[in-house]
Amino acid sequence: MEMSLLKQLWQEPFLISPFLLSLFLLLILVSKSRSKIKLPPSPPRLPLIGNLHQLGTHPHRALQALSEKYGPLMLLQLGQVPTLVVSSADMVKEIIKNHDITFSNRPKTTAADIILYGCQDVGFAPYGEYWRQTRKISVVELLSLKRVQQFQIVREEVTTALVERIRRARQSSKDSSINLSEMLIAASNNILSRCVLGRNFAEEGGRSRFGELSRKFLVSMMVFSVGDYFPSLRWVDNLTGLIGRLKALSREMDTYFVEVIEEHKAVPEGDDDGGSSNRKDFVDILLGVQKDDMLDFELTQDNIKAILMDMFVGGTDTTSTALEWIMAELMRHPEVMKKAQEEVRRVVGNRSKIDTNDVNRMVYLNCVVKETLRLHPPAPLLVPRETTASIEMEGFHIPAKTRVFINTWAIQRDPNVWDKPEEFLPERFQESVVDFKGTYFQFVPFGSGRRGCPGFSFGVASTEYLIANLLYWFDWKLPGGDEDGLTLPNDLDMSEVYGLTVHKKVPLYFVPTLYSP
Repeated sequence: MEMSLLKQLWQEPFLISPFLLSLFLLLILVSKSRSKIKLPPSPPRLPLIGNLHQLGTHPHRALQALSEKYGPLMLLQLGQVPTLVVSSADMVKEIIKNHDITFSNRPKTTAADIILYGCQDVGFAPYGEYWRQTRKISVVELLSLKRVQQFQIVREEVTTALVERIRRARQSSKDSSINLSEMLIAASNNILSRCVLGRNFAEEGGRSRFGELSRKFLVSMMVFSVGDYFPSLRWVDNLTGLIGRLKALSREMDTYFVEVIEEHKAVPEGDDDGGSSNRKDFVDILLGVQKDDMLDFELTQDNIKAILMDMFVGGTDTTSTALEWIMAELMRHPEVMKKAQEEVRRVVGNRSKIDTNDVNRMVYLNCVVKETLRLHPPAPLLVPRETTASIEMEGFHIPAKTRVFINTWAIQRDPNVWDKPEEFLPERFQESVVDFKGTYFQFVPFGSGRRGCPGFSFGVASTEYLIANLLYWFDWKLPGGDEDGLTLPNDLDMSEVYGLTVHKKVPLYFVPTLYSP
């Protein structure tokens, strides 16, 4: 067809001028329409890779520095993928209040596709009916306030075991110090595994191989994949070995979930503590939903494993990460540690057990948790979003299929919003109504809107209860510190390991001393 048109133009020259004129006018119109599109500001790009080289090893920090120069809405070109970076509370508010549905999709990344069975979980599932129904089940049956309260007995039993383990480790340790990070990972793992899977995965000595796999999983979720930024070059990930490593991790974790599901299926009906739904774990719930065909689609075994992976891995690592940062900041600020311990011990008195009513009365401890989440949000860029349509926002054009990073790490350190934003000051929350439920956009460690994390109540309840017990039962100091445990702030390594969650690079080695009420 093209050849016949060219031949006709060549044979009939009088047609050439109108054709060229029309083509010229069309190019002008296209050029003008493009010039009217005002995109968000962007740093200069390199050929082919765009702005990828500017992400560095800690993207949340690098993106904060770039946003200070280019603004709170910044458009990067990461390989072949347009990426919007949001770095202010006002911009988050604009998104959640006016464009939440448009910003509610998820990009399908290489790691999520492999590890989460094609993104059949809740966190990374595409926005749609499957996501709505699976999220509803997860919230009602595991993450609601009622269920959080029902699982308090699990938190108490795991915490009691943790306290006893610290006592024994202190007695047997040659240098008097213990690896608290390892213990916190195991405790967080055990709480989630009992609530979600109905069993512990702790090995002899309290170590949790599954908990360590969970942390490895979250680091892998943010590992660089050529295919994520250059879709036409996905084959390169096979050559680098990334696909093989992700599949090996997926198989290792899959083994645990298959084992748990088969164990639950093998239990005869009526043998689940009298059939009380209050005593059922999340595997029981999902198998019941599958058996009774309660959804508008077939709930497959891969669906169940993906949802379990989501609930378990996400909850385990975010909780242990928060606990690590809280203890690290308390050790760096002895005056805060002292004030928090005095409150905990005053509220509990001489009783041998802390209950949830006690924790609810620990106002300053709650401030410590909030301030730690402000400075160290477990997921500093949250889970990436993706726009489903083109929109206009703050005078800028945001194209469809744009990946979106909300840099909550930068937002929660914004000097225009926070006084002395780089300092650890729990007192800032004492007279403040600001909380982390997603309605105060300057403080969104768990996200906001439709794709905000539904499990924050579960995670915070575990975090506060564990920390209260650590502060009640033990006094803490660093190895080699003076007799009062006082050390300079730079005595504790605060470097990070970047992943979907950002945890401490160097484990916490502390010296505990048992407190006698």
